Amino acid sequence: MIIKRRDFICRAAASGAVLTLPGFLTGCGVQQATTMADPIPENPFLDWFGVDEATTLRVMSELTANGADAADLYFQHTRNNSLALEGGVISDAKTDIQQGVGLRVVIGEQTGYAFTEDLTLPSMLAAARAASAVAAGSKVAAPQAFASKEMGDMYSTKLPWADVGVNQKMPILKSVEDKARSLEPSVEKVSVYWADSDERVMIAALDGSLVTDRRPMTRLTVLVTAKKGEEVQSGYSNIAAREEISWYTEERLSEMVQEAVDRTMVLFDARRVAAGEMPVILASGASGIMLHEAIGHAMEADFNRQGESIYADMIGEKVAEQFVTVVDQASIPGERGALNYDDEGVKAGRTVMVEDGVLKSYLHDRISAKQYGLTPTGSGRRESYKFMPMPRMSCTFMENGPHAREEVIEAVDRGIICETYTNGQVQIGAGDFTFHVKNGWLVEGGKVTAPVKDVRITGNGPELLKRITMVADDARLDTGGWTCGKNGQSVPVSQGIPTVLVPSMSVGT
Repeated sequence: MIIKRRDFICRAAASGAVLTLPGFLTGCGVQQATTMADPIPENPFLDWFGVDEATTLRVMSELTANGADAADLYFQHTRNNSLALEGGVISDAKTDIQQGVGLRVVIGEQTGYAFTEDLTLPSMLAAARAASAVAAGSKVAAPQAFASKEMGDMYSTKLPWADVGVNQKMPILKSVEDKARSLEPSVEKVSVYWADSDERVMIAALDGSLVTDRRPMTRLTVLVTAKKGEEVQSGYSNIAAREEISWYTEERLSEMVQEAVDRTMVLFDARRVAAGEMPVILASGASGIMLHEAIGHAMEADFNRQGESIYADMIGEKVAEQFVTVVDQASIPGERGALNYDDEGVKAGRTVMVEDGVLKSYLHDRISAKQYGLTPTGSGRRESYKFMPMPRMSCTFMENGPHAREEVIEAVDRGIICETYTNGQVQIGAGDFTFHVKNGWLVEGGKVTAPVKDVRITGNGPELLKRITMVADDARLDTGGWTCGKNGQSVPVSQGIPTVLVPSMSVGT
């Protein structure tokens, strides 16, 4: 199935996945974050969701009345805020609140799922009965009490986003606009987009475990439009993290704005390249989209169990050169894709999918792990309480290799460097892809000679992974607002890659 990346909201169908890549949004980066452990709410049932433990136990009992191999209640409360500054004027301002509980019961190969926004006992019991009606199995004893797990420290805020007013955000947006205009007289228009959210989740499982997590998120984007004569060009940059308002330092804002202006102005001098097969260098950072889309999804366990992934039945086999290691790691403090626990209440951490060129592991949720006879990798994720969890990526990247960036460039007689990306499409099972490169560079005689634009690269993800001949030592996660879509669900992710060389790819315009 081919899925196209076109709009701000990702569009995906069953068994498909795609990474949302709007024309002015990209990346999600790594930063040094000081973490503080949040205390577990004294009574998370009452403090966060207005229900008590006895009510939750009663609902769990009803949910598992027909039997269960696994069951959980996923409570969620999220407050989202957004602002748009265009031409110095606020053009849009929104706040929405989402609250509810998702109820899941698993019996053998069958899963029952229901949700409700009404957290009263009658409504939750009705949802529990609807979910449990899917099948009958061995009777189980519901837990008599819940034991809270320690909250993680991958992110924390002294000032929650729910307590930050528009008056505290506006100076940041206005500062970004002023910086962009001051850097280049050709800049005609500056648009600044802000988003933040304060999310609380509580996961009560059949085994009596209770997980609570408070997840902050923020993203800031600047879109710059410049004009020289009759020619108009635009570029963008954005930054995103699970951080608080103090994360927006003067230095971080200045770097973002400078990047947006530079990406825009270089397009006036950029040239087109002749189509054909040629060496392609994937620049560090944003080129992680190739790793995520064309390779990473194929390593999610559900695609492999269903036989849709080219990597099905390839555990233990060589899939790349020995200097290639690919990792999915939720335990990176402050990252957009970071998680203390996944959405099934499993401690999130680090999963090495490819180690020294050998396929080592898929990404598993509880269900796929049981089917494979393995331990979950903490990769069960869902968009909200309205959806069932499934195996998903969090922060996906390739580790450093043995080469220097300069060595990679010197190895190319004539080729291109791909730096930032816009639209594209991916065929998940086979891994065939097409990506459009917005910013890139021409390499001639082992040297970077000129900027290029309007480039399209096509290929196959698993083949690309096998054909990588050089990996540099400059790996980084791209700082920005990547959002991954799969089976109609969107979740925040991070991704990155070092500079890598693919000796031959199809390049078009």
